[in-house]
Amino acid sequence: MRSALLVGAVFLLSALSVQAQQEFSAMSIEKGVLLVASPSLNDPNFHQTVLLIIEHGRGGTVGLILNRPTNVLLSEALPDYTVLKRTNYRLFAGGPVEQTRLVLLFRLTQLLPDTRQIVAGVYVGTPRVLERIVTQPRPTETFRAFAGFAGWAPGQLEHEMLEGAWGVLPSDALSIFDKDPATLWPDSISRLQAPKTISH
Repeated sequence: MRSALLVGAVFLLSALSVQAQQEFSAMSIEKGVLLVASPSLNDPNFHQTVLLIIEHGRGGTVGLILNRPTNVLLSEALPDYTVLKRTNYRLFAGGPVEQTRLVLLFRLTQLLPDTRQIVAGVYVGTPRVLERIVTQPRPTETFRAFAGFAGWAPGQLEHEMLEGAWGVLPSDALSIFDKDPATLWPDSISRLQAPKTISH
């Protein structure tokens, strides 16, 4: 798996991004929102998960599971990247689709070459960006690496939402890098269940 991850390291979603036109559906699914699994969702792939939607459009929907860190160190998954030696970055399980593909999610202060913006300050990028972040770190900049992703065919996620499988929270993408994966799902459920206050 580890060597395959390097082979699968990609600038994700070129096929989907051609079709995705930042549509805003009636179900409030759009790039950058958080998708929260309902407590009743028993699918083992998504039980008690929170996902960041990184693509949504006519071609379907793609997301990354944010709260499933693995025991694999990124330095073990990408042994050819010497900048990762003696670092303790962990690989996250991003979803059940193409688990040998590496997806890199970055929080950056500015758009860099080899990146594509998800929401303001959050980007998908290549290992070249990873090297810059590790060797020349800047305040607030960080990243997470995911093996695989979650994908839905056009209309599939909306159908699952109508069945009550998912809740949606507004984009909190900048802070997702700081949140404890162990508490992300219960905290998100609490946010969904909190009374909605009307501001004056």
